[in-house]
Amino acid sequence: MDGAGLPETRSTCPYCGVGCGVLLRPDGQGGLDVRGDPDHPANFGRLCSKGSALAETVGLSQRLLAPMVNGQETGWNDALQLVADRFSDTIARHGPDSVAFYVSGQLLTEDYYVANKLMKGFIGSANIDTNSRLCMASSVAGHKRAFGTDTVPGTYEDIEEADLIVLVGSNLAWCHPVLHQRVLAAKKARGTKVMVVDPRRTASCDGADLHLALQPGSDVALFNHLFVRINEAGVVDPQYVQHTVGFDAALQSAAADDAAVTGLSEAELNAFCQEWIGSEKVVTIYSQGLNQSTSGTDKVNAILNCHLATGRIGKPGCGPLSVTGQPNAMGGREVGGLANMLACHLDLENSDHRSAVRDFWSAPAVPDAPGLKAVDLFKAVGDGTIKALWIIHTNPAVSMPDATAVQEAIAACPFTVVSDITTQTDTARLAHVVLPATAWGEKDGTVTNSDRTISRQRSILPPPGDAL
Repeated sequence: MDGAGLPETRSTCPYCGVGCGVLLRPDGQGGLDVRGDPDHPANFGRLCSKGSALAETVGLSQRLLAPMVNGQETGWNDALQLVADRFSDTIARHGPDSVAFYVSGQLLTEDYYVANKLMKGFIGSANIDTNSRLCMASSVAGHKRAFGTDTVPGTYEDIEEADLIVLVGSNLAWCHPVLHQRVLAAKKARGTKVMVVDPRRTASCDGADLHLALQPGSDVALFNHLFVRINEAGVVDPQYVQHTVGFDAALQSAAADDAAVTGLSEAELNAFCQEWIGSEKVVTIYSQGLNQSTSGTDKVNAILNCHLATGRIGKPGCGPLSVTGQPNAMGGREVGGLANMLACHLDLENSDHRSAVRDFWSAPAVPDAPGLKAVDLFKAVGDGTIKALWIIHTNPAVSMPDATAVQEAIAACPFTVVSDITTQTDTARLAHVVLPATAWGEKDGTVTNSDRTISRQRSILPPPGDAL
């Protein structure tokens, strides 16, 4: 028996922040047939090698099929009662800030929302952070500093209408190949110029008109130089800038930077600035090469300032576009998935925002101070401040900085719960309780991609065993 006669189900690829639509059909043998969804606006049927191989990820090898307590199988009622009792007892003895959740950009938006509602609204602590912190915190802070809210102003459709596309700290060809194909298609169809700003020569340089191999960490100096040249060339948009604040201070700060630290020649700097200034429609795509830096937020704002100064933002073919690595890093940010945020991009430290969320949730209290962010959260586990920890759908014993210290902290925590699809991760092996989660293909909800398109992820396979 095969699944040839069965209908296809629309869903979303779980791999990265591009958010490609997929069409799924059971193959009649417990697996899936997968193809790209030609109607999805992120990919129009294209899939990269990982998306094309999605069917290979749905086997049940090493799947956790029942809750485990201290290495022994048990039922959900007993496992959840133990978790509830230990968290309740810890909170009663040591206060709500003695417990923490660490969640993931792999979660569906609904999962993210419920976890934040539980911790911030009903436990009464903001000690919930996410592995998205490690890749997206600089963009979040940069967006909030520039726009007042963490919202990406660009869309994928801008790629097709741009005169110039600048890739900054992004090997788009490898990390977001479907988007890179859209860049190359725009180059072929309308002569869009492509520039790559990256200390390394990567596969993304192969189709580029110019590669600026600047010195690592000098992105701020490059874009501050561009900002000054924009002003000198008289292409500041006064109609747009009148709706902004801080232009003069930003220009003064930019003028104090020395472009020589980039290590680029005068000819390279001139070619970059002249192309950027002379192109009516510019899209700047940036990723982890910018974000994962000691000055990541300043790098983001240096780019945003150039778009704001020229009014090349919020209209077709223009704007900064932050691309994310995880399938729902943006969805998590929308529901307040970081320790210093509330749902709907509201601010934890704003009393009016707290009141709005508390009233909507009918919650007893919402904390008025940020919780522990990822690195500090695990330091607090290590020093005994956090005494009960729930890790959901991520493997911090491997993925966190200073992973050995994180492993030691988790191992020493009085009570650790892990929700995952297997016990065979370094983190799950350290847990007192491991709860069997459903995997991609088995759960139903939504995800938000890099340009804030919300897509459905639909279940097509039954949850195995007692997975929930």
